[in-house]
Amino acid sequence: MKTLGHFINGNHTDGSSSRRHDVFNPTTGDVQAQTLLASSDDVTKAIDAAAKAFPAWSKVNPQRRARVMFNFKALVEKDMDNLAKMLSAEHGKTLPDARGDVQRGLEVIEFACGIPHLQKGEYTEGAGPGIDLYSMRQPLGVCAGITPFNFPAMIPMWMFGVAIACGNTFVNKPSERDPSVPLRLAELMMEAGAPEGVLNVVNGDKEAVDTLIQDPRVEAISFVGSSDIAQYIYSEGAARNKRVQAFGGAKNHMIILPDADMENAVNQLIGSAYGSAGERCMATPVAVPVGEETADRLVDMLKPKVEALKIGPSLSEDSDLGPLVTAAHRDRVANYIQMAIDEGQELVIDGRDFSLQGYENGFFMGGTLLDHAKPEHTSYKEEIFGPVLQIARAKTFEEAVALPSDHQYGNGVAIFTRNGDAAREFAARVNVGMVGINVPIPVPLAYHTFGGWKRSSFGDTNQHGPEGVKFWTKIKTVTQRWPEDVQGSDFVIPTMK
Repeated sequence: MKTLGHFINGNHTDGSSSRRHDVFNPTTGDVQAQTLLASSDDVTKAIDAAAKAFPAWSKVNPQRRARVMFNFKALVEKDMDNLAKMLSAEHGKTLPDARGDVQRGLEVIEFACGIPHLQKGEYTEGAGPGIDLYSMRQPLGVCAGITPFNFPAMIPMWMFGVAIACGNTFVNKPSERDPSVPLRLAELMMEAGAPEGVLNVVNGDKEAVDTLIQDPRVEAISFVGSSDIAQYIYSEGAARNKRVQAFGGAKNHMIILPDADMENAVNQLIGSAYGSAGERCMATPVAVPVGEETADRLVDMLKPKVEALKIGPSLSEDSDLGPLVTAAHRDRVANYIQMAIDEGQELVIDGRDFSLQGYENGFFMGGTLLDHAKPEHTSYKEEIFGPVLQIARAKTFEEAVALPSDHQYGNGVAIFTRNGDAAREFAARVNVGMVGINVPIPVPLAYHTFGGWKRSSFGDTNQHGPEGVKFWTKIKTVTQRWPEDVQGSDFVIPTMK
């Protein structure tokens, strides 16, 4: 049985704990490896390594740090196929989707290559009599990322890419369900020229998370996962005066107006609702057609496309979607489908009994389509995180705006229409952090910023883009004057009259 440990101070280590977590092959249902779960002492050693590496790394000039990022980018690109296969084998997403996972992370690394410009401060000459004023952005110190199972390449790179480029050192605590890719990325970062201790990986559970929260040397924590845990990490970290950004759950809606190009809307909805078996925080699990005629057309066009989904092994190039990550998660999704039925939703297509010939023990589920979801339904209120699409019919544009605006989550939303005025009004009014107009998954590109509202995000600074540089640095402002002679005392606060 393969054992996956930790990567601390440039070396692989099993650590001191014997606790283990099974890593499954979702396609076959077999246990393919075991992850060692770090003890508090193991995490402390990773923090020790990061703290020791920080003084020297923070003094490396930004251009040389950028060169490490350039090298890392090239190495990840060279290793793309290996990383994608590793990711697919543990997560279950298809090979093309796994490559996309790695590529979206690389786009943030490309952004981080511009750190000499991004980290520049501001300067004002002659702010007052003989006074110049300038600011500088300096790294924080030891930083940490707690990353989820559904994007084991992209989200770690979103975090450590910008943090390390800014001069920080980093400890990543990935999901114990699919840890191989984060470990490989740490190896590649060392190969790219980062000194030992700059990027460390510890696998673990709540014990590891709590150690990162409680250690006073950890200056900042970034998290992606469920909203309850996001709120816990934000509350506990902020109480210890740490900088925290914690991103939680989502229930993204796609509003479809009567004038929309329905063929295009349906095609985009199929991909965004069922891609990666729905295990994306930016998936679209709720469609909101406006008007009964629009709703009936939507359901009629969706049915054959959902039934035609190609579900297959994760390592197949031809699959539309692969298995879910674990049997327990598949059962959780199935329970939500039954809940929706019990709440009165119409089961249009049931994917629960799907079985793939030759892979009967895999964690597969077919696409499920539910109609007539209501705001009061628990299955509508909560994140299902599986290949399940719910139709929530709206009578009017106002009702369509209200559904995502009033929902507890506010990660992403999309509207499909040919009406520019309606789209503009919707984008301005909807109470959601990321909006797509005829775009089903509105994930901003790396040089913009990613983040939701309400219970989808805790903290006031978003991922990557300029907001990422802001999060992983602290600003220092200097007011300087070089007097030619000794000045007398002044008991009045300085002003610039």
